[in-house]
Amino acid sequence: MKNQLTLSVAVLLAAIVITGCIENSETVKKPSQDVTPAPATNTMQKTRNTSIPPQSEPEQVKPDLPVWKYGGVGVAGTYADAEIVDLGNGRYRMYYAVEPEVPGNKLEVFSAVSGDGMDWKKEDGVRREFSVFPDVVKLPDGRYRMYFQNQGVIKSAISSDGLSWTEEAGVRIDGTNTAGLKLENVAAPTTMKIGDEYVMVYRGTVNQKYPAEVPNSNMQLFLWAISKDGMVFEKKGIALDSRNSIFQGLLDGPELVRWDDGSIRLYFWSYRGIFHTVFKNGSFSQETGFDYTTASNLGMLFPPDPPCDPTLAKIGNKWFLYYGIHTKGINYATLEG
Repeated sequence: MKNQLTLSVAVLLAAIVITGCIENSETVKKPSQDVTPAPATNTMQKTRNTSIPPQSEPEQVKPDLPVWKYGGVGVAGTYADAEIVDLGNGRYRMYYAVEPEVPGNKLEVFSAVSGDGMDWKKEDGVRREFSVFPDVVKLPDGRYRMYFQNQGVIKSAISSDGLSWTEEAGVRIDGTNTAGLKLENVAAPTTMKIGDEYVMVYRGTVNQKYPAEVPNSNMQLFLWAISKDGMVFEKKGIALDSRNSIFQGLLDGPELVRWDDGSIRLYFWSYRGIFHTVFKNGSFSQETGFDYTTASNLGMLFPPDPPCDPTLAKIGNKWFLYYGIHTKGINYATLEG
């Protein structure tokens, strides 16, 4: 599932466009805005707006699905953007990224391993630097490919062990699209092998405000693309549009998941919390289910610190939903009922 306060990050190697789960206000949560920083300094703007009052929640977005029960903190600290990979033999690896407002960071990606989905042991070292929104796919030959955002586009790196990564040449996805959108950047990829094709869903940012009183000054929606080899992608257009009264210009943190019944779900977050839709017969349903929120008052349109950037994994016989909470690390909930 993510401004007037400026953050400077000491970066001398690259300018990277970022966004995520960030604290902005005592009463209203806003995702950070994407900006392209000067070459020597990475900056991120945050919006502050406390004037939007809680309103009645539309009936169709109240949680109406099996209950996700809060479990605890998987990885504590200033981390977000988790990604889970099944290593086999009952072991799982979580990739996660430093929150970009941490002073002196280099937008590092770290990792941890677990056997039960609850207790995660951090692995030594840094997996990559300047790689935002890690999305890892295990390839048929046993290697791993990580897609990530860098300089406003989506790139990739390859690894034989999931620990040491080598960047691959070229750009996987840029801002050009078949929907006629003028995008500031693309980011937050999620990729799955479906049949003989790789399907990628990613976020595109439009530098235009949604026509209502909302926190963000831009709009974010989902696009998608397909590929035979995971390297060269054919862009297909809009996967899910945020320009409506339910999402009010914000969709972020997409996550493709193969559900127990074999269906393909797309989880994501917006202002209120975590939702999902279904991918079937080459298209994404525009009907969505509202799955999870950390807000105690469902009437809040913009609750503070909503759960962001969902990642799901079935560990043992239980589904885990991992998500970021600003400065509180990677939290999780489990599906009950």
